Amino acid sequence: MNKVKALLAGLALFFVAGTANAQSMKNTLKIGALAGPSVASRNASAAAGLNVAYQNLITPHLGLGVTTGYHHHFGKDKDVSNTTLKNNDFGVIPVAALFRYYPKSEGIYVGTDLGYGVITGDDKVASNSSVERPNGGFYLKPEVGYHNRHWNIFAHYTKVFTGSDGTIRVNGASQKYNAGIIGVGLAYNIGLGR
Repeated sequence: MNKVKALLAGLALFFVAGTANAQSMKNTLKIGALAGPSVASRNASAAAGLNVAYQNLITPHLGLGVTTGYHHHFGKDKDVSNTTLKNNDFGVIPVAALFRYYPKSEGIYVGTDLGYGVITGDDKVASNSSVERPNGGFYLKPEVGYHNRHWNIFAHYTKVFTGSDGTIRVNGASQKYNAGIIGVGLAYNIGLGR
């Protein structure tokens, strides 16, 4: 939990530094949605979510900011060593820094979100297992997309790295815990002035 507090304090300082320079830089609120199938299809089938981000365009090509939201992962049943695991749904709340590079004022862009993903939901990975789900981990969301003044349309890979936490072992076989998706998203940009 101390790591989460340290990360939140760092993001707060980053936000304060960004808003202190807001009079000379373009500020944007990004409200968006994303969806996609789960990576590796272990304990979840797909995810969908909403994001809210603040971006400070510090040069015409570089945006920095903070982002959060909620991504809902849909659990799926999985057969492991003749046992059907009834995996629970879970959520991810990202608390992350946002980095974007815009080569032109309209067109292709690249970026990533880096931070911590808080995992929420049932305490157990599966309803028929005693293994506890992880609480969170390092959050990574690289994306590439198209942008104009009002919209961002993007492809993304979103992952919370949990190590071996949440792995269920059954008769010598195992199901690793997965909190990753690959998919598409859309964000609407609301200008907050200079």
